[in-house]
Amino acid sequence: MKHDNPFFTVENININSGGSARWVEDNFDTKTDGMSEQYLSLSLSSKKLRVFLIILMIGMVALFLKSFYLQIIQGGYYFSLAENNRLRTQYVLAQRGIIYDRHGQSLVRNVSGFSLLLTRAALPRDKEQQNEIFGELSRLANIPITEIEQLVDDSHQYLWQPVVIKTGINYEEAMLLKIAIADYPSVELQADYWRDYRNSVSTAHLLGYIGKINTEEYEVLKDQYLLSDSIGKIGLEKYYEQTLKGQHGEKVMEVDAFGRTKKVVSNQSSISGSDLILTIDADLQDKIYQILIERLDQSKPAAVIVSDPQSGEILAMVDYPGYDSNLFSVGISTQDYQALLTDERKPLFARSISGEYPSGSTIKPVIASGALEEGIVNRFTSFSSVGGIWVLDQWFFPDWKAGGHGIINVIKALAESVNTYFYYIGGGYLDFEGLGVEKINYYLSLFGLGRVTGIDLPGEKSGLVPTPAWKEETKNEVWYIGDTYHLAIGQGDLLVTPLQVNAYVVAIANGGKLYRPHLVKEIIHPDGQKELIMPEIVASDLISQQNIDIVREGMRQTIISGSAQSLYNLPVEVAGKTGTAQWNQNKANHAWFTAFAPYDNSEIAITVLVEEGGEGSTVAVPIARDVIYYYFTRDSG
Repeated sequence: MKHDNPFFTVENININSGGSARWVEDNFDTKTDGMSEQYLSLSLSSKKLRVFLIILMIGMVALFLKSFYLQIIQGGYYFSLAENNRLRTQYVLAQRGIIYDRHGQSLVRNVSGFSLLLTRAALPRDKEQQNEIFGELSRLANIPITEIEQLVDDSHQYLWQPVVIKTGINYEEAMLLKIAIADYPSVELQADYWRDYRNSVSTAHLLGYIGKINTEEYEVLKDQYLLSDSIGKIGLEKYYEQTLKGQHGEKVMEVDAFGRTKKVVSNQSSISGSDLILTIDADLQDKIYQILIERLDQSKPAAVIVSDPQSGEILAMVDYPGYDSNLFSVGISTQDYQALLTDERKPLFARSISGEYPSGSTIKPVIASGALEEGIVNRFTSFSSVGGIWVLDQWFFPDWKAGGHGIINVIKALAESVNTYFYYIGGGYLDFEGLGVEKINYYLSLFGLGRVTGIDLPGEKSGLVPTPAWKEETKNEVWYIGDTYHLAIGQGDLLVTPLQVNAYVVAIANGGKLYRPHLVKEIIHPDGQKELIMPEIVASDLISQQNIDIVREGMRQTIISGSAQSLYNLPVEVAGKTGTAQWNQNKANHAWFTAFAPYDNSEIAITVLVEEGGEGSTVAVPIARDVIYYYFTRDSG
């Protein structure tokens, strides 16, 4: 008779009492059919049982932790892998918004074409096969294999996001590439577009350019962009990125094991980006760039800004030299980029908003405004200019004219840029008390210096208005009276940007309103709705109308009898101020000129800076003259 035991089954087995110590016989009193039922069992000690249970629990914990890691920690990753095997998303790229000048002239257009992409997850695991693909891509795209490897390495955490190997591929090239990559499932051609910038050199710093998003940018913006997307890098393209970019469409398809579409799961149309209408006059922008080429013969860097004093709108902003922004739109070559970097004129540098320079005498209208407003001088207060002043018979602070200018008031001091007058009203002299450094700094700040103007461009600098505390902290020196004298004539440590100078001249031209300069006049949304950008007044009534009229008169006399008389015969009345800024004993001075016209009801304010140009009256003034003449005569002929 046969019975089941948890460990063994035995049939009529007799076990002697001297049997193995590892086995024991269990006897029961019951009998079945005259036969005794006997069982064998394995004896486990409590110690062995505990060890077994501990091992079992460790195994269960390890299994739980592994399951937690796979399902919770890495769940999204493996779910993504599974979904990407089952679902395919095809993106319909949104068209980027177009940028127009104030007259409706397009400054950029979208050019349709193709990009060559590589998907890391679809690469073969074998390194030799990967290298074969990289080598073929290098040959087809004419890109060093090291650059391709770097692109793939940089995007290693984004398995299913295609990496752009090359963009700017036209239709004919794309057809040839399509045949060449047929055997490489990890490589594909995608319909794409890039920007074509009109007259790109004159507007390069203004418009900026777009380029393929890099991994650092993508890590921050991956909820809004694809790794193959383009993004604004500098200029208006960057500042208004969210306005211009639009929203991609998505077509989600279910595929079989061979990648064939079984059905469309969802389909969402793309939404184009909004268009920008700028305040810029494209013809004026181009003309200024041409004037700079003719006047400077590509020898000196420069910046020219023209704005509307009645609104703060920028009509032209030219940084010279420029560069071809189309080079960046399709991916600039290493050779071209190095050429730009090694150019001594620094063509990539936006001087208008990022260049910080001593102002020279262009600061004197602000100093005069402060002295008049504080009652330190009036229009009749006069001093004798004999060529400079001595302090304690040790330090001499010169005028630019040997022998001096004779008896001068504030109007003549502005017209002839007399340093002696501004030494007096700035730092005081003998028994005459001037503004002093604190009040000078107050009026410099009032007119917008020492802080950004807030223009709608990235990269603007704030300049520097030095103070005694700043000097002690940065130079470990006390503030001397000589520092105040230098500050009063725009020398020493004072730094301004061309845009800041233009902004306070706008305020003088319009009677005391300081505007936030701006470049976008209107935004046209995809649904046709128009959003007007209204002028923003930062401060008004900076000084009394009476005093601002005195300053304006002094700037007008600069043209009639002062340092910019070559502008006297223009078809409109001009008021302005020259400046020559010393900054390095071994290099030429910076040349400045800033002005507004017409004198009585101003339509434009212009600021010209020529780096290391020399005298403002001989270098910057002729440039301004050509620009003003063009602006007021172009419609007549």
